[in-house]
Amino acid sequence: MPQSYLLLFSLYWAQGLPVGFMTHALPVILRTQGVSLTHIGGFGLLMAPWALKVLWSPWVDKYGHSQNGHYRSWIIPTQVLTIAILIVLSFLPIQSLNQPIYLFGFFIALLCMNSVGATQDIATDGLAVKILKGDQQHIGNMFQVIGSRLGFIVGGGAILWAMDWLTWQSTFLILAFIVALNTLPIFLYKEPQHSPNSTTNAEQTSIQTKQNFLVKLRKYLSYFFENKQLSAWFWVLCTIKIADGLTGPITKPLLVDLGLTLSQIGIYITMIGAFAALVGAGLAGWMLKNITRRYALIIFSILKLISLAGFVGLAFLLQNSVQIAPWIIYVVNALEDMFAAMLLVAILTLVMQYSRTESAGTDFTFQVSVMATISGVLYTVSGIIGDYLGYSVFLSLILMVGVICLIPIFHWAKMSSNEN
Repeated sequence: MPQSYLLLFSLYWAQGLPVGFMTHALPVILRTQGVSLTHIGGFGLLMAPWALKVLWSPWVDKYGHSQNGHYRSWIIPTQVLTIAILIVLSFLPIQSLNQPIYLFGFFIALLCMNSVGATQDIATDGLAVKILKGDQQHIGNMFQVIGSRLGFIVGGGAILWAMDWLTWQSTFLILAFIVALNTLPIFLYKEPQHSPNSTTNAEQTSIQTKQNFLVKLRKYLSYFFENKQLSAWFWVLCTIKIADGLTGPITKPLLVDLGLTLSQIGIYITMIGAFAALVGAGLAGWMLKNITRRYALIIFSILKLISLAGFVGLAFLLQNSVQIAPWIIYVVNALEDMFAAMLLVAILTLVMQYSRTESAGTDFTFQVSVMATISGVLYTVSGIIGDYLGYSVFLSLILMVGVICLIPIFHWAKMSSNEN
């Protein structure tokens, strides 16, 4: 089992590198170039594959080369494609991004990398559900969060820090090398035999191919409404990332407007924040051995809102032109990253709990896609609202929305308690 944890750690680390760049480094780079919150929010469209991946997740579950390992036969090619795209990006003249043709090429390359990464994620999640059982799930998800956060450190913080003394090309070639390094464990791994759906499920799949998409979707969704606990869980999925989606294009530009430099954001915000997230993931893994999953979700959600209140305070101080010591900003951000990682471990453990073994990749991907879709749509429109209302008012409203979104969590916890 330690080998499985190491494998998942390496896969999620490789996956976190490009995502870290787009979610942590890119908004900062754009803001330092004077890009508006509205346009920064528009770059949220790059994350669309992570929301839409549920559309092709059944293919990843159904098709694969059993001799090479079902999910492994998806993961290795997607890792190689990610390396290739990073190498291509390294040759893009960053100083020419103000020209439409180069900006369009940059956008397309990042969109392709996200599509490949989303497909790798489907296969990796399916593999994780297959090899992690019962009490191993929260430990496995702890390694997942640690790996992805380490990817954020390198793909987000290290890039911002390195851009002061490394060239654009060398930075991306280093990222490609790290992804290649993290591909070695899956090359050496022997995947257990994949168990496809039973004959009955195969017959159902044959029938479903004759039905239209909406009918198939409704039939699939019926699983999440077959009892009160699953229905309550579905509404948690629909609401738990609302606050995150709204704050996505706001918090990083806020740090720029607070006067932090690229190096400060790269080292003290992204890197220290990601280290805090590693601590949070480890703490969450330990706590989930001692408290129930429903209590963990409630506690971690409340802590996440408390950290959001810290950003509200920073916004009001900025609005009133109050000088803020940098260490205060670092602490607020670190706490937010730590509590976010704790919450993510709890969420992913529950997502895995509600994923059926025979359709592991699809169920896991569907649940994550529900959260990603809602978060992504809100991310795209949030910048427009933020430009109109300003940091302090908008973040205050987001905090209020986050408190309201605790209601579905408490309802699910009650249903979960009643049915256990």
